[in-house]
Amino acid sequence: MRNKIVAGNWKMNKTLKEGIELANEVNNLVSKSNNKSVVVILGTPFIYLAEVNKIIDPKFISIAVQNCASEPEGAYTGEISVEMIQSTGAKYVIIGHSERRAYFGEEEQILNKKVNLALAENLIPIFCCGERLEEREKGIHFDIVKNQLDKALFDLEESEFRKIAIAYEPVWAIGTGVNATPDQAQEMHRFIRNLIVERYENETAESISILYGGSCKPSNSNELFANPDVDGGLIGGASLKADDFFAIINSLTG
Repeated sequence: MRNKIVAGNWKMNKTLKEGIELANEVNNLVSKSNNKSVVVILGTPFIYLAEVNKIIDPKFISIAVQNCASEPEGAYTGEISVEMIQSTGAKYVIIGHSERRAYFGEEEQILNKKVNLALAENLIPIFCCGERLEEREKGIHFDIVKNQLDKALFDLEESEFRKIAIAYEPVWAIGTGVNATPDQAQEMHRFIRNLIVERYENETAESISILYGGSCKPSNSNELFANPDVDGGLIGGASLKADDFFAIINSLTG
């Protein structure tokens, strides 16, 4: 039985004070609901991780970092190693987000190194994949996603691969006002799961949580999460409001 997951990605938002307030609000809502059927994750800016970890109830919420270095240590000014991340109490690391690819030139070779470093430090990678608008319009969106998974993930031993989660991000639906339909989301999630079957086996494919990461909000989360291969969401803007984030969590509990 694969996990249902709702992970908030705060991106570069909130001051430390605001972040602590938001974490408190989410923690209160989630802990009072006493619902342990959904894995709830807060992906905060790195410098907030240790403080947020003091606030959350670990029975209900885990924390994630939004990125990690591709080297274990050394003279890499400004980078954050997986060992540093692990020392804050974080359990998850988001790797390969579309913004990291687009703005910082991260490609599959680098992302593969990050995935392996995270796993070696017992962090759980949430690996992001997805196509841009022009790639979907050309009809090569399946090829793009397959290439991303082939080069970044599919060299992992099966026992290691089973530890990860995958987030499908239709880049054309992030912050654009254009949403992927539930059918489009299901189609790609099923495609990804079938690729895992081809590379590993059906049991492994059925154990991997695949999240939807394209402008998921309270108004569309019910429909998206009703799909059999959509196991939750990687939530951007809606994770910055505690009530909206909690509503999305609740939509996955049915």
